[in-house]
Amino acid sequence: MPRIIRHPELRREELLDQAQALFLMHGYDRASLNDIIAAAGISKGAFYHYFASKEALLEALAERFARQALAGVQKIVDDPNLDPLGRLNALLAASRQAKIDTAPEAWALFETLFRPENLVLFHRINLAASKSFSPVLVEIIKQGVEDGAFRTFDPEGVAEIVMQFGLATYNVTAKALAGSDADMDIAIEALEKRVRLYEIALDRILGLPDGSIRIGEPGFVRAVMTARRGNPAGPAAASKRAARD
Repeated sequence: MPRIIRHPELRREELLDQAQALFLMHGYDRASLNDIIAAAGISKGAFYHYFASKEALLEALAERFARQALAGVQKIVDDPNLDPLGRLNALLAASRQAKIDTAPEAWALFETLFRPENLVLFHRINLAASKSFSPVLVEIIKQGVEDGAFRTFDPEGVAEIVMQFGLATYNVTAKALAGSDADMDIAIEALEKRVRLYEIALDRILGLPDGSIRIGEPGFVRAVMTARRGNPAGPAAASKRAARD
């Protein structure tokens, strides 16, 4: 049979699909580069044409997750009926729900990032996500400043602060994942307090009354964190509690 020649972008997406499936099935650490190459049916040389390393492959998966998440909220960004504050809160709400819905898969892919030896990779992946979402946040904040809803002299800086929230909670999350169930409960409480602090900080930075911006909601942190422990009732139950509250 003649050899099938695939477009480079199509081949790259197929490699990402194969890697994602293996990471979900076996975990990032236990799925070797050779496993990925064998599943994709290519040579090592062909793999290295697309990705310099397994870590670069994981970073590319993070970038794809960010692009997909952005596509999922595009209708919010484009909704002419939303004012800047409504658009920002709707964007944050959609992001919360997406994190709850995809938490088990996300933990399977990215849990290894919370190990001390992977801190640099964790930063690289957060930068990849920031590249996708920061321009959207900047545009919303600029519109709010123009409308008089927000008061800030640095929309880009505010967007950067929002994107840095994940980095700021790294140590609490890493300690929880390495510890016991009791450590997890302590971490959830600490993260819930931190989310409330970030909400107040953003309100103040944007010149808004306290309680204007909602980064979290009741049950959100627990839903995401307990999904990592394979508790089937965790995310769903927490999500239902959040809806009731």
